This record gives sequence, structure tokens and C-alpha cells, in this order.
Amino acid sequence: MCWIAVPTGDQAGVMTTLGLTQSRSVTFTEAAVAIDDDGHGGTDGLARVYVSPELDGWTLVIGPWCDPCDDESSDEMLQLCTDLSSRYGQAQAYYFGMQADGSAWLIAEHGTVVRRYCETGVADEDALFTLGQPLPLERARREQLGLSPTWDENTRGSEAEDEWKDAAYDMAPEIAAALGVSPLELTPQTPVRGTGLLAHTRRIH
Repeated sequence: MCWIAVPTGDQAGVMTTLGLTQSRSVTFTEAAVAIDDDGHGGTDGLARVYVSPELDGWTLVIGPWCDPCDDESSDEMLQLCTDLSSRYGQAQAYYFGMQADGSAWLIAEHGTVVRRYCETGVADEDALFTLGQPLPLERARREQLGLSPTWDENTRGSEAEDEWKDAAYDMAPEIAAALGVSPLELTPQTPVRGTGLLAHTRRIH
């Protein structure tokens, strides 16, 4: 699961900044089916995304296109989150493998990337995405594990880092919830305002 989180109810402004077009009102279930259809139609689910209504002050954009550490689109996603954070103060992008496939997070504030980190078990490739200093939640988790709160990327594949790797695999939803809103922790009590939209991305074929 991949998503972008922006602390605003300005759904139209988020869509404009991301270059999303041809939107129509849908339920989340309808959007999930459409995005899945894209994945089976040769676009890898990159053609469309779900743009949420305002959720407790946040707008979420959900779909594989939002992956912050995709080999082909990571630079684009970094720039888009930087642009969003310039306009709204913050922007975050996440990847979470629902079948223990790892996690990734990209945090931008006021036009600057604060952190990008990826842990999917491919040490050499994951290390290439790392930017910025560990987040407070990363540092705290490492200290709980008895590890140094800071570390060198050269140690990523070492046996001593295995505990951190296992912990980081599942951290994307936790970081998202700590910094704002996680789509995996929404409940019927979450304040909602507006209508969800299915929109085309820049990757439409």
C-alpha cells in the first residue's frame, strides 16, 4: 500500500500540485477496484489514485503511484512532496508491504526533504534512497532495541542490524499515525468532510 498524506482539506489544491486530472466521485471500494484493474492492465496500478475527502484535517492520496522509493518514480515523488510541503507546510509519502514486504517513508517540511528511508530487505538498493537524519521515532525504536540511535548505511546488511531491519519493515503505518494520519488506522469515528475522488496521474497511458 502506498499513499501521500498532506495536512489540509484543500483537495483541489493537492490535486493541482500533483498534476492529477479527470477526477470523478467514487467510494474507497470502487477506487480500490479501479486501481487493481490498472495493475492488471499493464500500468502497474500507476494510472489512477484515490484522493480522499478531508480526514481529520488531512487529505490522503492512495495508490502505487505514490511509492516514495520506486526505482522509476522516486525522484518525481520527492519533488512532488517537496512542492506540497512548500504549499501546505508538510507532505509525507509511504510504502507499506501488506505481506511483510517492508516499509518506506518520505517526510518533507516547508519545501525541504527531512527524511527518506526504505527497508525492503535489499540492502544495497535500499541504502541508495536514504536521505536526511533518522526521525525521532526511528531513534527511539533503535534505542529500545539496544542499538545506536544513529548508524552508518554501510552497516545495513550486518547481523547486528537484523533487529532494526525487522522493526523497520513494519514502521510506515506507525510513523504515519505519529506524524498525522495513517489510512490503516481510520475508524468510523474519524472526522470526514467532502467526497473521495478517483483521479488520473501523470503516468496514464
